Amino acid sequence: MHSGNLLLEEPIRMASILEPPRPSFFPAMTKIVGTLGPKSRSLEVISGCLKAGMSVARFDFSWGDTEFHQETLENLRMAIKSTKKLCAIMLDTVGPELQVVNKTEHPISLAADSLVVLTPDQDKEATSNLLPINFSGLSKAVKTGDTIFIGQYLFTGSETTSVWLEVTEVKGEDVVCLIKNSAILAGSLFTLHVSQIRIDLPTLTDKDKEVISTWGVRNNIDFLSLSYTRHAEDVRHARDYLSKLGDLNQTQIFAKIENIEGLTHFDEILQEADGIILSRGNLGIDLPPEKGFLFQKAAVYKCNMAGKPAVVTRVVDSMTDNLRPTRAEATDVANAVLDGSDAILLGAETLRGLYPVETISIVGKICSEAEKVYNHDLYFKRTVKFVGEPMTHLESIASSAVRAAIKVKASVIICFTSSGRAARLIAKYRPTMPVLSVVIPRIKTNQLRWTFSGAFEARQSLIVRGLFPMLADPRHQAESTSATNESILKIALDHGKASGVIKPHDRVVVCQKVGDASVVKIIELED
Repeated sequence: MHSGNLLLEEPIRMASILEPPRPSFFPAMTKIVGTLGPKSRSLEVISGCLKAGMSVARFDFSWGDTEFHQETLENLRMAIKSTKKLCAIMLDTVGPELQVVNKTEHPISLAADSLVVLTPDQDKEATSNLLPINFSGLSKAVKTGDTIFIGQYLFTGSETTSVWLEVTEVKGEDVVCLIKNSAILAGSLFTLHVSQIRIDLPTLTDKDKEVISTWGVRNNIDFLSLSYTRHAEDVRHARDYLSKLGDLNQTQIFAKIENIEGLTHFDEILQEADGIILSRGNLGIDLPPEKGFLFQKAAVYKCNMAGKPAVVTRVVDSMTDNLRPTRAEATDVANAVLDGSDAILLGAETLRGLYPVETISIVGKICSEAEKVYNHDLYFKRTVKFVGEPMTHLESIASSAVRAAIKVKASVIICFTSSGRAARLIAKYRPTMPVLSVVIPRIKTNQLRWTFSGAFEARQSLIVRGLFPMLADPRHQAESTSATNESILKIALDHGKASGVIKPHDRVVVCQKVGDASVVKIIELED
């Protein structure tokens, strides 16, 4: 694990810290994943989220039915059209999540030092002394002295909205617990987490498979967030399942690491997955508080070196109810960026929070400020050293493009790609400037119909730090001549000018294929 990603120029002028940020088409190079839910599903709010900087919309199936999520998604599509802001779709599975069933939805008051029984009998009503749960194997999994945590919606660790329990006795299928702190559980969904205990349920449940094969297939999901990933085999199983569902064989799988088991098998999981989500809410219960930061830094570093997106969750919990984050939270967001995170995932803050648009905007501003002092030079050298020699052909081209762009102080790197791999490799080297990924569609046929690929590849770059996609005209695919490439390049340059990242007399680095050769060239623009 390495540190030192903060660039400190001596002497630091304190006045420069107070300079107002310059307006930019891209709120930040770091991407923002927003969870859409009750407070963020109207056309107006989603449009605001897109304008504020959300580039991936997450649909959490821990709650809500497919109809509810479909209505939200239709509003998202309308918002994309009206704002002209691209957005990818992420389906978040439920996985082996244990839940307290509160059918009446009445608040449940729990008093410290009293006893409460956890029962698998879901017909019983939830009270201060009895909590029905959706799992019959809890009594076999736990023993006296084990710690159980119950949180409202997503774990906040708040002493008033979540409760710590200690197992005192196991009676048949019931588990008797001592309540460690007084709390009020309000709402319909509380999640239950047993610290450092394996729950014997499949990672991809039958319910998850049903949602993926219906809602997921219907909506061509770009990302599958695989909750509670514990082994590389979990990712392989999910990929095998997706491969049988038509276009979903292109869906990327992001492994969500949220317990000790996933942490223990992290290296194998990283090798198998397309990206990693560090679910710090659950991890914060399995890990002692003083260990969390270390895992984050080590995990993000490993993702960076592998060239796979690292997504960090649970950053501004207090903004669920407040217009401003705490100072500790604002620093936490900045540190996630300095650690090398590709994206910040907002959960409760946008799903049920009172200020979804403001939250995305503030997180984007914090990311932008942290990016200004990110030590790109050190990162570049470290990555080149890690990759070692001999480099692969693509890796060599990508690192050369970034090196050239840094040396000539280019305003943007334009990369022509069909699979998106070349653009992701360039982004892996963390250039200081944005990378415009021009996705060239490929023609496919199954003998019955012709289709163009490219839309998946373009949207999937919306979670990679510094990567901004645009889809080329599919008609250009037919004759890949230098004249065609020049016309696509002109469109890309015009897009860069319109979005304010390219100005007169700027230098631009272009990475493209000409015949069988890969070419990196530098263009100096006229007026």
